[in-house]
Amino acid sequence: SDLMHIDTTIRRAYNIEPNMCWECYSCVKACPHNAIDVRGYADFAPLGHSVRVRRDEEKGVIAWRIIFRNGEKDMNLLAPITTKPWGQCTPKLKEVPAPSNEMRDSQLLFNEPKYIRLDDGGLHTLESNGLKMQAGVCY
Repeated sequence: SDLMHIDTTIRRAYNIEPNMCWECYSCVKACPHNAIDVRGYADFAPLGHSVRVRRDEEKGVIAWRIIFRNGEKDMNLLAPITTKPWGQCTPKLKEVPAPSNEMRDSQLLFNEPKYIRLDDGGLHTLESNGLKMQAGVCY
């Protein structure tokens, strides 16, 4: 959209319509150039902080660096981008048959219940699939 503009003085993007922003941080996480200034939520960063977000596709993580206003506390948070190698899991939607009128009139979203796996006995858990939780990004 055209909510984001570039401040030529500090060479960073900013939102010109904050009331139209959902604060989902999709633009921040997708930016490969660390060019968007953001304000963190109060639950993880106090007033007056600075946040820098770095996307590292080789490591498969998004790194959030938070510096508090006194400059003393520096937090680094890592979040995995994906559990599959980057670009390996792009759905081929043009190969999927068009939905029927019955599908269009139903309350289900695309490929429900197949993708949430309610068609074979309810929601699956890690244990029911023979998996266990691991720390970090696992390929």
